[in-house]
Amino acid sequence: MKNIWLKLLALLFLAGMFSFARADYPERSIRIIVPFTAGGATDLLARMIGKKLTQAWGQQVVVDNRTGANGIIAYELAAKANPDGHTLLFVAISHAINPLLQKLPYNTDKDFAPVSLIAILPLLLVVHPGVPANNLQELIARAKSPSKLLTYASGGVASSQHLAAELMNYMAKVKMTHVPYKGGTQGMLDVVGGHVDVMIQVILSVAPHIKTGRLRALAVTTSKRNAAWPDLPTMSEAGLPGYESTAWYGMVATAGLPPSVLAKLSAETIKATQSSDMRDALAKQGAEPVGNTPREFAAFIKAETTKYAKVIKEAGVKAE
Repeated sequence: MKNIWLKLLALLFLAGMFSFARADYPERSIRIIVPFTAGGATDLLARMIGKKLTQAWGQQVVVDNRTGANGIIAYELAAKANPDGHTLLFVAISHAINPLLQKLPYNTDKDFAPVSLIAILPLLLVVHPGVPANNLQELIARAKSPSKLLTYASGGVASSQHLAAELMNYMAKVKMTHVPYKGGTQGMLDVVGGHVDVMIQVILSVAPHIKTGRLRALAVTTSKRNAAWPDLPTMSEAGLPGYESTAWYGMVATAGLPPSVLAKLSAETIKATQSSDMRDALAKQGAEPVGNTPREFAAFIKAETTKYAKVIKEAGVKAE
């Protein structure tokens, strides 16, 4: 009996030590792995969050850009990291889409723990002024005409622009022809130049061209109208009820980290995302802050995967 009590006391002591150690998180510098090159939207947002976490905890947060293999290099690195919350991974829509496109050397659901959805970037449906369509309904009608083949640009296969346009194709029962580019900027410039008809692109990129009349905006892709473009209808209002498609960015950790660490990490990330200076910085990038719980982010990822599964199958989208 005495031995049992000694074992119980030892276990309670270890549990107390564990709780104390977890309360000290973070114990050293934190690495945020970014699967994209420096200077892009994902990288900039990761650095914004990293700066806020450094200020809050006094530990350096280092952004580590690991590009290549459609992000697989970064994902494998994060999946194999020690699950203590000191290695994080910044993700975009490809996090939800990649499992639908190819066999992966990691399991998106089992190897990563969602932390928080950081921000969404609304997209605008735009056309070259030479396209005789002043609203979404007219564009759909033109796309359905056998003699009026329409083309649309994107920043590459399975990019947010590509998926948003294919969702429109799927819901409107039309077939615009995809013209992929190595980056959204070049695709947008070819729409401006009249070489491609249509694009669904982030607001920040197309806004200057809309203001100068080189592009015509038809609708915004979010479920609600955009504050900067209040007169522009949503895709849902304009003729595709239930349509919603955005670019988005969030943060995940290696699965298996202690719940207390995940809770602390999520709470501070939400606080950072909702801070006034972060909101202002996001607004300058054309982004809308979110900041939600791990459970909410997990549900969001699942919904995105479900939404695009049929679209990808119908369009025959394959990984490059």
